[in-house]
Amino acid sequence: MSQFGVPTETPPRRVDELISSELMAKLNQVDVFSKKIFAGKLQGERRSKKRGQSVEFADYRHYTHGDDLRFVDWNIFARLDKLFIKMFLEEEDLSLVIAIDSSKSMHWGNPSKFIYAQKLAMALGYIGLVNQNRVSLFSFNSGGLLPLTNLRGGRRVQEMGAWLLKLEAEGGSGFDDAMRSISMTRQGKGVMLILSDFLFKEGYEKGLRYLAGGGYDTFCMQLLSPEEIDPGAAGLQGDLRLTDIEDDDVAEVTVSGALLKKYKDNLNAYCGKLREFCVRRGMMHMTIDSKTDLNVLLMDYLRKRGLLR
Repeated sequence: MSQFGVPTETPPRRVDELISSELMAKLNQVDVFSKKIFAGKLQGERRSKKRGQSVEFADYRHYTHGDDLRFVDWNIFARLDKLFIKMFLEEEDLSLVIAIDSSKSMHWGNPSKFIYAQKLAMALGYIGLVNQNRVSLFSFNSGGLLPLTNLRGGRRVQEMGAWLLKLEAEGGSGFDDAMRSISMTRQGKGVMLILSDFLFKEGYEKGLRYLAGGGYDTFCMQLLSPEEIDPGAAGLQGDLRLTDIEDDDVAEVTVSGALLKKYKDNLNAYCGKLREFCVRRGMMHMTIDSKTDLNVLLMDYLRKRGLLR
């Protein structure tokens, strides 16, 4: 009989174990959506009028002194003897940042939260790359921050997958330092996704404050295993000696119906407090069971929550 909560699934070894061709085909139909970029623009367009390098012609306006003569329409001048400047629609650059908690507590539960985070990061990163967004990934734990930055284009999918496959869950979280470092590297506007259980003894408040404000839509995706959500249904019972997987703290408990109810109440209160903390700072929070089918999460739930379109 396996130990309670210890992962029994085999970690992925190949990129096609992180993401299937069938899922990729579905993900080709969606893109990452940023409210920060779309603010003030037409719904359904991540474009803004910029004078300069043309992408798609948009409109004309009268020439004014100092305008760049390269954008004068000389054909119109020949017909009307008036100077008009051509204006263009140019793609707004979107950055997608994915931060993955690779502390020991993540590699726990069935399905493993960490393996689920690897697959989810692969799927979301794939969406960003095939839509020509700038994608950066960070793995964080107490050992430091491991970056893979400034990827763009479908040709980088295999590189991203190989990086994800090399990640291992170890040590404590190092959450505060990681969020501080990431906040200092963010560029432009876009979306930041944090894949973590957010079960930090030191708390999450300081780390998330580093990310508040600025040009990013931040999504705190709290991954919890079935055993964490309902330990009673997962078979936790009797006299137990519990050891913290990250710092080896020990607690002896007798599992009863009353204790399980108190645990659920405390977990719900903790998640609710995290959600409230996020909402007050303009961030999105969602709790995700690691047994949730990725197809359903990506194509249904995350589209309803406004992350994907």
